[in-house]
Amino acid sequence: MNREAIIDQLSQDIISYVMAGSFEEHQVAREIKPEDLDERFEDYRLLLDLHFILKSDVVNFVRELPKRLRSISTETKTVSRTRRGTVDGHINWGATMKKRYSQNPADTSLFVCDNRSEDYDTPENLVLKRLISIIYETIDQAEEYIKQEYGWAQDTWRGEEELIDELKQIVERNVHVRRIRSPETYEPTERMMIAAESSRQPIYQEAAALLRTRAKLLDGDHGEIKDLLNNTAITPDDDETLFELYVLFRFVSVLESVRDQQAQFKPIQAGRNEIAKFAGKPELVLYYDQAATDRDLSFVTEEDVSGRSLSRSEKVQEVAHDISSQYFGKEFQNYTNRPDVIVLEIRDPSTQTYEYLITEVKNSTNTGTIRTGIKEALEYLAFLRVDDEFVFGDTVDEDYFGSGWNGLLVIQDLEEETASLDEQSDAEIKILQASELERGLKEVLVKADLNAE
Repeated sequence: MNREAIIDQLSQDIISYVMAGSFEEHQVAREIKPEDLDERFEDYRLLLDLHFILKSDVVNFVRELPKRLRSISTETKTVSRTRRGTVDGHINWGATMKKRYSQNPADTSLFVCDNRSEDYDTPENLVLKRLISIIYETIDQAEEYIKQEYGWAQDTWRGEEELIDELKQIVERNVHVRRIRSPETYEPTERMMIAAESSRQPIYQEAAALLRTRAKLLDGDHGEIKDLLNNTAITPDDDETLFELYVLFRFVSVLESVRDQQAQFKPIQAGRNEIAKFAGKPELVLYYDQAATDRDLSFVTEEDVSGRSLSRSEKVQEVAHDISSQYFGKEFQNYTNRPDVIVLEIRDPSTQTYEYLITEVKNSTNTGTIRTGIKEALEYLAFLRVDDEFVFGDTVDEDYFGSGWNGLLVIQDLEEETASLDEQSDAEIKILQASELERGLKEVLVKADLNAE
């Protein structure tokens, strides 16, 4: 499955789950932000604004801003003030006579004076002020990263350190910008946006267009979310993360289909990796990113010394070799490593019994990488513990890897012919390619009898 197809599906998942308020925004932001950025950018809105200001159209707008501000539009308004014993401005005789008559007809020292002044708080200027504020506040948060020219910043702000400093001076010192009041939380209104779009001045037209783009991004527009994942700053540091998120959301979608119920998403808390839960019998709990520590699951790889003819580590090597040879139809050497996984816990509250489906993800078609994934998935099964007790193979006669339906490896699509899921029925773990994930995952989940009531 190519990158574009993965991003297209993942952007739809973000709209369906994240923008709908089901899946925690913080979790997605944590996964898709560049690793160089600190935890401030796990704020989903700030991350989107960083993506927004890195657009070339935004940089070009800032570049043109200093000269355009000299000719921003204002409205002339007349302010009437009552004076006694002095004249300040143009005397409004009609208003003066009414004021004297209402207060003291004999008081000839009272005058109503009109003064004309420029009003900067026009609808167009409020649109402009909002855009400038968003750019300024986001740059203020991300300036240290932009100026250090990280790879994810692309070329938009590179070499523009003086432009960043100039923007800061505009916001902090420019008399025209400072005279425009700060927009209210609900502003600019639609009427203000239309006024800016209808203006003859490019500064207002472009400001409104950029705010529309940002609104589409925050509202979860499919095209903007795809652009976020595909082109600008918020692309993950490698495609492995994109693929893992794709697989995670496919798990949620398939589980919702198999169980005929919506997932109950869990708020992300420190030290917790629980993503979603499905109530019923059995109860299903989905975890992401290493072991589910909040359910007392752990992964310990020390050598087993229980007297088996093969230690756990040795057994992993042997079975990984056999599965690789069967899947690809050729012999390989052995190896070792450590996995990050998706964990599905299947819990029967009435009997307090547990089953697990451990899924390792490899965004690769490389034979060596896939073999590593096979070995990692087997390792996880062999050394998975609950309350420090092995889940599988606690006695000599038991299998270290469960029933054969407890381990899954998801890989990229291969051109060569490989074993089907049916042909893998006797293998200790199953391997699914990206394009067969949904169909194959349903079959794996049905084997675990997840529809049980």
